[in-house]
Amino acid sequence: MTPQPDVYSDLAAEGEDVDRMLAGLDAETWARPTPAPGWTIAHQVAHLAATFRLAALAVAEPKAFQQVTARLSPDFDANVRHALASYLADPPDVLLSRWREERAGVEKALAAVSPDQLVPWLVRPLPAGVLAAAGMMELFGHGQDIADALGVHRERTDRIRHLVGFAVRTWDFGYLARGLEVPAVQLRFEITAPSGAQWTFGPADSPERVSGPAVDLCLLVTRRRHRADLALTAIGDEADRWLDIAQAYRGPAGPGRAPGQFADATR
Repeated sequence: MTPQPDVYSDLAAEGEDVDRMLAGLDAETWARPTPAPGWTIAHQVAHLAATFRLAALAVAEPKAFQQVTARLSPDFDANVRHALASYLADPPDVLLSRWREERAGVEKALAAVSPDQLVPWLVRPLPAGVLAAAGMMELFGHGQDIADALGVHRERTDRIRHLVGFAVRTWDFGYLARGLEVPAVQLRFEITAPSGAQWTFGPADSPERVSGPAVDLCLLVTRRRHRADLALTAIGDEADRWLDIAQAYRGPAGPGRAPGQFADATR
């Protein structure tokens, strides 16, 4: 995946979209549960704020980032709880302000480097533009949880091409997160953008193929919808298996969403 030149501005635009859902919410609504078990809207925003703070550090101060990550616990969930704690201690108006500051911080840090420049990250170094695409993945997934909690339908644009490309780049994460051997295959992706444009990735002659709407692919790899509720098609045994385990992040897979949980939702 070659970083797209507009990934930084698209990351900022996606952040603004999430922000618009949050502006004006009262304290009671911030405490509303989301589809992620045990997580309220405040938890979702705290996670985004903590992630963007870490990303800004990785870009602007790589050595400091490496010192921070060297102190992380082997317990993934414990790390998440620790990262969220200081944000969740704040009232909603302060949390919203801090989330905005963390977004501005990572946008400023990214603007100072080329999208092709390697920066350290949690699993392996990434081009800065790919790290920005990972940020879009976080905004897509956690933003969807917020939207589901609020009953909001999100209008998607072709900006999600960055996330589709990131999903293709990290296609093996579903195997690695479960301790499974990564198969020696190359998947072909034939994806329809929100605009109707066709995006293709992988060898054209691969017998293992995944096709369908880009929005559905993004919902799948962020594990915000079960494959049964999506219009994705697999050809080939491994492609079909991949639809069951796909994820675009390396943390524990978690339970995901149940089949039929969002069957009647308008995509």
